[in-house]
Amino acid sequence: MESIRLQKFIADSGLMSRRAAEEEIKNGNISVNGRVAVIGMKIDPKEDIVTYRGARVRYEKRKYTYILINKPRGYLSSTSDDRGRKCVTDLIDGVSARVYPVGRLDLISEGILILTDDGELKNRLTHPRHTVPKVYRVKVGGSVSEEQYDILTSALEIDGYTIKPVEVSVASEDEGGTVLKMTLYEGRNRQIRKMCEQAGLTVKRLSRVSIGKLKLDGLPIGKWRYLTDDEVEYLYKSTKG
Repeated sequence: MESIRLQKFIADSGLMSRRAAEEEIKNGNISVNGRVAVIGMKIDPKEDIVTYRGARVRYEKRKYTYILINKPRGYLSSTSDDRGRKCVTDLIDGVSARVYPVGRLDLISEGILILTDDGELKNRLTHPRHTVPKVYRVKVGGSVSEEQYDILTSALEIDGYTIKPVEVSVASEDEGGTVLKMTLYEGRNRQIRKMCEQAGLTVKRLSRVSIGKLKLDGLPIGKWRYLTDDEVEYLYKSTKG
């Protein structure tokens, strides 16, 4: 079995949270193979013996819940709202786990969204150092000029932060407007809408169609499914390091 950090081992065992485990390690209350543990230590859950205040800690990896949903417009990427607005968790009846959205799609955007109670994966997917590409279909009014295209693909400044350049291509164009395919490697708050605003383009519809190799694959708007074990493993591998 792959080595894991000691505090994750303890959290997965159900004994205490990862943060509490770090405090107990600092306080010298946790040992590995008879030696006092230190922060940053990695162990093999199958081979190493971990004790807390003299009692052995048994490893039973917690079962997490991973959901992929096709978020409709008009739903918040949240678990609750003090103004009574609809939330994506309202759509997942029958799920007993308390899952949280990973990242956000704003109220009037739609498309693929992951929900989970796995805090580590959530942190990995939202950490700036990880670059799992996210693909969006963005319908804007009118045609897109060469100058506007250059703006969209440049390192724009949004809310005081210089974004990574975005891959942009024209998927289709008709009298109703232009559909752009935009690939992002980070996700600032309302980034695409703010980019289009700087380019003088009006967003008429915004949908996220994939996260890495995860796609909707015909999943109807407002419906959801569980991620497969292979998909979860892919997300972990894609955010390793």
